[in-house]
Amino acid sequence: MGEPVIFIRRAQVHDPLRTQQIIAHETGVAHTIDPLGGSYYLEQLTDALEQRVYAYFRQLDALGGMVRAIELGFPQREISEAAYRAQQRLERQEDLIVGVNAFVAEEPPIAILQIDPRVEHEQVANVQHVRQTRDNALVRQQLKVLEKVAQTEENVMPAIVDAVRAYGTIGEIADVLRSVWGTYEEEISVLF
Repeated sequence: MGEPVIFIRRAQVHDPLRTQQIIAHETGVAHTIDPLGGSYYLEQLTDALEQRVYAYFRQLDALGGMVRAIELGFPQREISEAAYRAQQRLERQEDLIVGVNAFVAEEPPIAILQIDPRVEHEQVANVQHVRQTRDNALVRQQLKVLEKVAQTEENVMPAIVDAVRAYGTIGEIADVLRSVWGTYEEEISVLF
């Protein structure tokens, strides 16, 4: 804890001096006399990280293991809270990301690809044509096979491939899997 968080994202680097500034700022390498001398600095960072990881493992064990932690929504909550804290640190500029909130280069706006609305209509027409011309009895049969396999511990991929070969749509296949396995809904937690 207390160590600067290091982020290196995309940056416009035009000269060696800028590269050195970014590396010095992002890594904090200038804050130690000899960062790699005898590997002490790296070993200290590794030891600190290892201690934090084992503390986290102990926390998971105290909850009853990873499966129980997932059932309690612990990992999802941890991820959500970490993302929230990280965003706050960025907004307060406690963490700097090159090209995002530090050393930002002005770039021309990126052209956004505009898809012609006719493409959607063509795709809908294509799916309707496939559904009209395929062997619907074979599709239903393959979807029933998929449903039976999904109710077991068997690998569902061969049944999915067979359903696709019979021209079953992604939506039809997903509907079968949802009917067997349900839909995961993440528990929402509000941070204050």
